[in-house]
Amino acid sequence: MENIKGQKALITGGSRGLGKATALALAKEGVDIAITGRNKETLEKTVAQIKALGVNATYAVFDVGNHQEVKKGIKEIIASFGSVDILINNAGIAGFGSFNDMEVDEWTKMMQTNVFGVYYVTKEVLPYLLEKNSGDIINISSTAGLNGNANTSAYSASKFAVIGMSESLMKEVRKNNIRVCTLTPSTIASDMTIELGIATKDSEDSVLQPEDFAELIVAGLKLPRRAMLKNASLWSTNP
Repeated sequence: MENIKGQKALITGGSRGLGKATALALAKEGVDIAITGRNKETLEKTVAQIKALGVNATYAVFDVGNHQEVKKGIKEIIASFGSVDILINNAGIAGFGSFNDMEVDEWTKMMQTNVFGVYYVTKEVLPYLLEKNSGDIINISSTAGLNGNANTSAYSASKFAVIGMSESLMKEVRKNNIRVCTLTPSTIASDMTIELGIATKDSEDSVLQPEDFAELIVAGLKLPRRAMLKNASLWSTNP
């Protein structure tokens, strides 16, 4: 396995849930961490926890669905870190309702955050990876992006789109020694799923935890550079 100590990772939605668990897991490997989100106070608290693990950490406040905010925030991170080696597009939102009942504004917001958010951030970070001729991009989709279900049309559409965009990008930048991986987790007991009522805080023994998925991300990044984890799904052993 490769030693990833000293690399620099940018994680969107990194102040809580899966993003935070991944940030802490990578920090334990000696990776410097930049996280993004919309809540400055939460970002500052998470950065303090990351720094306590002995690595450099910074943050930028922006909405991934706003291209101008993304451009400004990425420039701030690059100015602080000098470069990025790993991009993890984790930020996203979820919402459920029938095709007919879900409001157009909610559908639009889902696509803007989950699809354009990945596009905007990747577009601003990719030139730095191309310049180095090396790097890793990990895009977080969902099992909802593999199969549609009733009342998930907006969320599934956004996650299907992430898979298509991610696989297309992978085929473009393999020649530049940039690995693009698409991950499709099933239900994880994150802040978002708990708030939506999909999982509960006391479901540790029956539902995947953010730390479980963070371990998969770390393992994928530590593969020898000649190997690439193209995609992977993680499921709970409990049906």
